[in-house]
Amino acid sequence: MIRIVLADDEHLVRGAVAALLGLEGDLEVVAQVGRGDEVAAAVAEHGADIAVVDIEMPGATGLEAIAETLRAAPGCGLLVLTSFGRPGYLRRALDAGARGFIAKDAPVEELADAVRKVHAGGLSIDSDLAATAMMAGDNPLTPREADTLRAAADGGTVTDIARTLHLARGTVRNHLSAAIAKTGAANRLGAIRKAREMGWL
Repeated sequence: MIRIVLADDEHLVRGAVAALLGLEGDLEVVAQVGRGDEVAAAVAEHGADIAVVDIEMPGATGLEAIAETLRAAPGCGLLVLTSFGRPGYLRRALDAGARGFIAKDAPVEELADAVRKVHAGGLSIDSDLAATAMMAGDNPLTPREADTLRAAADGGTVTDIARTLHLARGTVRNHLSAAIAKTGAANRLGAIRKAREMGWL
């Protein structure tokens, strides 16, 4: 029996996925959580073999939950189930240690097969998303440029961003200019929008 922890902040979605997976004879959902910062503890408490996590959750993102869970339970297989099928998210999830990436609109049989494949030590990645990610190329933003765009998304001034990130105002301006150029946007709002669409933030 493959023991699964489900993490999704949408209660109805989480419950439906749990019910559907429960119909599979070799799969058992042993815990459900609604926050990213609850995943690692649930995996440890229930001895889960697999954690299926969403990307956007309160407490910690799915990407942060993957890294934390693998530190606490290195043998656990991590699989992302998300409606955010953005190329950058796939790359970041794999970099964090996920071995599966499935869209929420996939048939439950595909999810069940992905769980089995990841449990067996393999990779299971949505083929359409993988192709899109390959065509999109690598994230052009440096970590500092991405941090600066995230801080700018709150609508703060350069001074506000500099204070938040503990950087000089000139450095913030340079990071914003570089991010705008790399995303091909006309301004910082356009750069933020493009980076979010691609899953780079």
